[in-house]
Amino acid sequence: RESGVRGLEQKIAQVIRNAAKSIALEEAYNVKLTDEDVVTILGAPKLERDKAEGNEVAGVVTGLAWTSVGGDILFIESSISKGKGSLTLTGNLGNVMKESATIALEYIKANAELFGLDQDVIGKYNIHLHVPEGATPKDGPSAGIAMLTSIVSLLTQRKVKKSLAMTGEITLRGKVLPVGGIKEKILAAKRANIKEIILCHENESDINEINTEYLKGLTFHYVKEMQEVITLALTTQKVKNAKAIA
Repeated sequence: RESGVRGLEQKIAQVIRNAAKSIALEEAYNVKLTDEDVVTILGAPKLERDKAEGNEVAGVVTGLAWTSVGGDILFIESSISKGKGSLTLTGNLGNVMKESATIALEYIKANAELFGLDQDVIGKYNIHLHVPEGATPKDGPSAGIAMLTSIVSLLTQRKVKKSLAMTGEITLRGKVLPVGGIKEKILAAKRANIKEIILCHENESDINEINTEYLKGLTFHYVKEMQEVITLALTTQKVKNAKAIA
């Protein structure tokens, strides 16, 4: 991502300026930087980007994405309010990603009984789905199952399974389709301390091509249908301070 590269260049320049200042003032400084030096110069990290979220809040799901600089995790979060059934999408999303969110909600409405929901009740609420880091454009279909899981978790107030991430495209008929960049996404999941990953069954061949050394500590769930995703991703336990949606 271009913005990420520019940010890295700025941080490197900041470190260089610090060294130049030390040389100019004839101050002692370490030629080889330690972790402590980096924190002193740049300050404490403001956001732990490569870390999975907890599951104490309904509607927060970890997705796996592929970007121009490799795999990454992204967080899908949603909120609900009384209204007329509208869907609001924010986070600098492209058209394909917006379509995935619309497909997810329409599938849930059409199959409400599968998730213990009342279609009429769904129509009484507005849903706001957001993907943080709004300065970064995001697009593509691979967040489809994460968006589906986020909305069902929100409407049922059920917890999302801990240390779980997912990637997969969805269809209006409830199918889960394969996506690309699997190796890069798996490496991103490892960095984020993810333990379980949900994928389309057709992506199993991609996993089989990856060196088993990179797969240690990971459990893969291969699915064909969106209903399988919800069964795997959500626990039967409600979140703390669950909202009464009726």
